[in-house]
Amino acid sequence: MLWREGQLQEGSLAPFDLADRGLLLGDGVFDTAMALGGTVVAEEAHLTRLSRAAAALGFPLDRDEARTAMRALATRTERAAIRTTVTRGSGPRGLRPPAEARPVLWASAAPLRPGTAFAEISLGWSAIRRNETSPASRHKTLGYLDAVLAAEVAAGQGHDEAAFLNTAGRVACAGTGNLFAVFGHEVVTPPLGEGVLAGIMRARVLALAPGLGLVPAERPITPEALAGADAAFLTNSLRLIAPVRRIGERDYASAGHPAVRDLRAALSREIAETCGLAVEG
Repeated sequence: MLWREGQLQEGSLAPFDLADRGLLLGDGVFDTAMALGGTVVAEEAHLTRLSRAAAALGFPLDRDEARTAMRALATRTERAAIRTTVTRGSGPRGLRPPAEARPVLWASAAPLRPGTAFAEISLGWSAIRRNETSPASRHKTLGYLDAVLAAEVAAGQGHDEAAFLNTAGRVACAGTGNLFAVFGHEVVTPPLGEGVLAGIMRARVLALAPGLGLVPAERPITPEALAGADAAFLTNSLRLIAPVRRIGERDYASAGHPAVRDLRAALSREIAETCGLAVEG
């Protein structure tokens, strides 16, 4: 289902300006959110992140329009993945942005596959490095080709997703989420400066951890340190907390680790209280 210019429609086809910079140059940003029972999970956090990403690229987001689009789609299905996309709009030929942006926003909804949330995941190391010096590494821009190529290689190796190091050789993230490592009672994730997205569920895990007797930390992680972790997990807005069963050749018993179980339970309760609907997984 598609929302465009104030209207909902079935399917995914709509008129589009082929001079749009989002299409030609990847000059745009997007957000993916979970909707349950007509409610967008962590709606304000998603709108804030999308707004900040657009501002980082230098064009405004109509926050009210984005909210309207997300809510309209959320009310049409019980469980959905909602993607909201905004581009700078069309402009003259060349790389330099036009003096006045004309942002284009649309949103789409797809049924959320059963078992997506909290499912175990296997990660394969990508030979592609995450560029922590690029502003784009900290925002969900439309330039996702590195992740696309890495995902294809990882799938060919029998993994579900790809994991990335940054140019300094430290752990960055997965292609579609943030990575956490558990060391005893400490739950560690790379800082944003390592070239990772400011994930919505990443923030929730860091906030929930202290109330569960866990110590949250943001610090650089080497591959060697990650290999010595007690457990590892991935976070994003659809998988929520995905226990990692393997990274490369290293196996982890993450799903049964107390820290991962407690975080999963706490996040499930929080979402159920917000949406009035339990999360499947």
